[in-house]
Amino acid sequence: MTQPHGPLHGVRVVACSTAQAGTVPWMLMADLGAEVIKIETPNGGDPSRRMTVLPGMPSTFFETNNRGVRSVTLDLKTPEGRAILHRLVARADIFGQNFRPGAAEKNGFGYEALRAINPKLVYVSISGYGALGPHADLPGTDSMAQALGGIAEAYSMPGQKLRTGVVSVADETCAILAFGGALAALTHARTTGAGQKVDLSLLGGQIRLMGWTLTTAMWRNANPVTGQARVTGTAQRPGISASFDDGAGKPFVFQLTGPENWSDAMTALGFRARLEAAGFGDLGVIVDNDGKRTELLALLDALFATGSRDDWVARLRAADIVSAPINTLLEAASDPDVLANGYVTEVDYPEHGKRLKVHGSPWQFSETPAKPGIAPRLGEYNDVVLGELGYDAAEIADLRARRIV
Repeated sequence: MTQPHGPLHGVRVVACSTAQAGTVPWMLMADLGAEVIKIETPNGGDPSRRMTVLPGMPSTFFETNNRGVRSVTLDLKTPEGRAILHRLVARADIFGQNFRPGAAEKNGFGYEALRAINPKLVYVSISGYGALGPHADLPGTDSMAQALGGIAEAYSMPGQKLRTGVVSVADETCAILAFGGALAALTHARTTGAGQKVDLSLLGGQIRLMGWTLTTAMWRNANPVTGQARVTGTAQRPGISASFDDGAGKPFVFQLTGPENWSDAMTALGFRARLEAAGFGDLGVIVDNDGKRTELLALLDALFATGSRDDWVARLRAADIVSAPINTLLEAASDPDVLANGYVTEVDYPEHGKRLKVHGSPWQFSETPAKPGIAPRLGEYNDVVLGELGYDAAEIADLRARRIV
């Protein structure tokens, strides 16, 4: 057993999951102290073990999504393999899988089969499109959910093609919702003694991620105006969130939520006289006026190009205006607030002789802190876990010889 830590110590998870959305929920639970057993095939295991393997380092994909869990190999096509899985499920709190709808049932770990073994079990099923729609039986990926869910438009620029992004926002959003849904169902199970099935999908998570912007689009029956700036509110109380480049091409953003913010910001920047002379003393003139919006943004582009990003951001923050540099991924990984809060940390990898930067924890618990681990070798915990189930050394050796584990 691993050393106790975190607020989920004592929670047991069994997962027949691969890829990203299906593994991240349980990795997060492992960070918080849960015992997570990841079931893999004896011949090769999770295919993502071989994705993005950098020289002298482990797979960035597998490591990020599976750290802190215990790998156990099982051939679930054999009666003995399914029997071991069922023994693990009998003592588990949560079970997770992200196969296509119907595949789990064919392989002996569908909801009804596992509920019969453990009525208190929380069974989390993640799919691409959801369990009920016309495309429920199709495979799903992050790019598919981004394409269907609206985020390509949300971050588009006028005149440019809609494209999905390089960061797996659909996978990660679904995973975080699965994490929360599993804990909600676990709370119910521990209160009432009744488990249940929780269905989530990549598409459903992406729709939730669109938030109030989707609500506004539906109520207006019109797509949002996208591009350099987002204008909100009314002419009487306008708001704006916009990005600009400094003289060296370094981007930053600021956001205003009312007319007093506009006055304070333009004064702090030294732009007030120029903007008033151009007819922009009142930000409300750009609300519902595309021409005025374009004219204002062009003027601000020119003004911000006369200085440096660090200076503009510092001036705005000194005036209590929300502003920040737009970071690249590497800049984000070295951001002082990111590092100070432990959102990025370092972990030792003895097998590779390196100490590497990794995701920290997004949570800070005062009494039960999270602890990031490293991903397991394939089948690393076979002997330990089977021993905990009551198998002796001879039985484990026989299972290994027959490639059941």
